[in-house]
Amino acid sequence: MYEFFKGTVDFVGPEYIVIENNGIGYQISTPNPFIYSGKMNTNVTVYTYHYVREDLMALYGFESREEKKLFTKLLNVSGIGPKGALAILASGEVQQVVSAIENEDESFLVKFPGVGKKTARQMILDLKGKLQDIVPDYFPNLFNADQIATQQSTNTAFEEAVLALKALGYSDKEVKKISPELRKEQLTTDQYIKKALQRLLK
Repeated sequence: MYEFFKGTVDFVGPEYIVIENNGIGYQISTPNPFIYSGKMNTNVTVYTYHYVREDLMALYGFESREEKKLFTKLLNVSGIGPKGALAILASGEVQQVVSAIENEDESFLVKFPGVGKKTARQMILDLKGKLQDIVPDYFPNLFNADQIATQQSTNTAFEEAVLALKALGYSDKEVKKISPELRKEQLTTDQYIKKALQRLLK
């Protein structure tokens, strides 16, 4: 229904952003909302997917049409809902996910929150050979540190990253396991999220 929204970033939280357009604020859930932290009060384009079911209407947003396309294909897999698809995309490695599906790498796919062996096998069964339109020359850059404001304190950035990881479905135990190592560095929120996801997916 909505291909994209162009508007001003009004709010950034651990689960969603708010884009203001003509006096209306649109709540849009994204894989990693904090990539928009450095774009507050600036105009952006967010490619959206309007999700509707009996008990829910929601907008999901992405930086590119390719990322949105992979999200919609993941939704077609039995056992994967919008939250699970966002968690997969939050890794920032779309090509790696596609490669895992094409190479039937279940051990990689089960590292995502909510993806067990059964769901991983279903992803491979449903999507293998059907993702060629996403892979060519597509290397998503969800965590471009040069575009992120670095004024936040280290503690605030780390706390926001923890909230985002929990929103993606990671447990307190999983987050606490990698926290000591992450706290050794002074990073922006999105950099913390990227490093955390890299460690959680090992």
